[in-house]
Amino acid sequence: MNTSTPVVKQSGALPAKRNLIYLVLVAVIIIAGILAKGQFAWVAKYPRKWVIPLKDWITDFFEWLVYGVTFFKGQSYEFVPTDITRGMIKVFEYQLSFTDGIFFDGFRIGVDPLPWITVVGLMAILGHWVAGWRMAMIAGGSFLYLSMFSVWRPAMDTFSLVLLTVPLVFTIGLLLAIRMSKSLRAERFITPFFDLMQAMPPFAYMVPIVVLFGIGDVPAMLAVSVFAVPPVARCILLGLKTVPNEVIEAGEMAGCTPRQMLWRVKVPTSRSTVLVGLNQGIMQTLAMIVLASLIGASGLGNELLNSLQTLKLGKALEQGLAIVVIAVALDRLSAAYAHKPKQYIDQSLPWMAKHKHLVFAAAFVIASIVLAWLVPALRVLPKEWPLTTAPMWDAGVDWVLLNWYDNVQGFRNFVLIDILIPIKKFMLSIPWPTFIGLVVLLGYRLGGWKLSLAVGLMISFPLLTGLWKETMITIYMIGSAAVFCIVVGFPIGLIASKNERLSRYIILTCDFFQTFPSFIYLIPVIMLFKVSDISAIIAVLAFALVPMIRYTNLGFRNVPFSIREAAIQQGATRWQQLRKVELPLAAPEIMLGINQVIFMALFMVAITALIGTQDLGSEINRARTGNKTGRALVAGLCIAFLGMISDRLIKAWRKQHSYRQENHD
Repeated sequence: MNTSTPVVKQSGALPAKRNLIYLVLVAVIIIAGILAKGQFAWVAKYPRKWVIPLKDWITDFFEWLVYGVTFFKGQSYEFVPTDITRGMIKVFEYQLSFTDGIFFDGFRIGVDPLPWITVVGLMAILGHWVAGWRMAMIAGGSFLYLSMFSVWRPAMDTFSLVLLTVPLVFTIGLLLAIRMSKSLRAERFITPFFDLMQAMPPFAYMVPIVVLFGIGDVPAMLAVSVFAVPPVARCILLGLKTVPNEVIEAGEMAGCTPRQMLWRVKVPTSRSTVLVGLNQGIMQTLAMIVLASLIGASGLGNELLNSLQTLKLGKALEQGLAIVVIAVALDRLSAAYAHKPKQYIDQSLPWMAKHKHLVFAAAFVIASIVLAWLVPALRVLPKEWPLTTAPMWDAGVDWVLLNWYDNVQGFRNFVLIDILIPIKKFMLSIPWPTFIGLVVLLGYRLGGWKLSLAVGLMISFPLLTGLWKETMITIYMIGSAAVFCIVVGFPIGLIASKNERLSRYIILTCDFFQTFPSFIYLIPVIMLFKVSDISAIIAVLAFALVPMIRYTNLGFRNVPFSIREAAIQQGATRWQQLRKVELPLAAPEIMLGINQVIFMALFMVAITALIGTQDLGSEINRARTGNKTGRALVAGLCIAFLGMISDRLIKAWRKQHSYRQENHD
């Protein structure tokens, strides 16, 4: 006789009772906060004397590190920390001068840089070697665009910086991934730093880099590396950890040493995933190029920033498109190489027959350089030749301002006065104990006491460091942008999931906008909506909308066809099928999209601060202009903790949702 009772088939009284208890606790926390706010001044406003001066401590530490530390003092070989940083800069500057000399600056010995026709041809040959004629046209055509639209020199400056930065990022990411794959303790130690580095706005760690290394291409390269290493390392780690056990066992049976096991078994087996990590390094590097121009990076980022500051929108769009073109070309090349099947060459063939592309490339370099000397236009295009679309874009903006200005301003005033300002006032009126209590309770509801403690400590950090008001404004900005992203992105992703051809077009458009420099979104919204919260929110919306569309589309497309058919056979209407069948199954991917929206919105916080917001981003921006290291890092940590709280809560919800789905009757 079977006396066991399946838990999943018990009455729903217990979950309903648990939910009722949580609702009562929410009500108690809210009511207690409202009552305490009227009775105690410290509940309404956190006392300044209770604030931990962490900003001052960090700033003082960096000042001591730069100006107060001397190693081997009194000896003939004494040195200070800046001597080390200057030495590092010299090493990288020497390498950077070499790539600069090849592509755009030439060498002092009288050697000119490669002609544009040579670089375009080499990229086409590389594309053909990787994936055939179509890739050759994409790679060669992309670099031809750079030449035709008068952005060749800054583009090659950026390309030179990318060629030096990506190998550095990939090497560091590979070494960290290898270390993490060998030691669970190392993985647990390094992972929180990766979380911080990915969640913290780049402006925050640019400040200490400037303090230690100054400004210029090399400090910018280091800032880019900090931003790009975590996703590269995570991707490579995933590849190393998913090597099939039978492959590892075969290596052990062959007598491989640990070093041989790594380099001859694991890395070759996970080649595709490792090369996807390289692809991520390229894309992350290009994503940071414009931001890095704020600390001295030359090239397209600097040109774009100057165009934006002088409100030359048409020129800025052309320069932004140039960055997109480089990103698309390198993305397609690296992605194609990652999936390129291994080719076996007959070793009995002559060397030239085995390396046809290399031989052809060498011959083309020689022929194109000679031809460029005979025809100067193939070396450097005459100024009157390049094309431009800047006047068209400028005329388009002027037309919009002339014909739509009144309607746009009416929309702006309605959203700002009737929606955003009331939400902002409401967020600032919430007593801090109430908000922290609700976050802690939500953490406990989704993940137990460990998650509750973690999110409680992270949400308390802005309060303890004196940035509570700025944090609440940031939450209001990010929350508003996230809601708009969901309202706009969810239906687009849903519609795309129902039509294969439409899905391809929408995803292609998403890819385009995701590679567009984030700064570009600021200028049109400022011109249309002036400097206000709505300008910042719309800029965040335009930048962060892509993952909502992408993951919604992915979630609905991954719903099994058999389940859809079963719902139809049960007589479900289209609305019932969507609400009761497809949406619950697609919810984990949709929530992952919302998580990505929040992270991308937090990335934009420091950028939108350039148009006059009053959130944590403005705190970082003020610190950047005054080199206040502590102020920047503490504000950056506040933003990072907001991202980590969102990430932890959504992951806990997805885990809980998956458990319910697996045990659903």
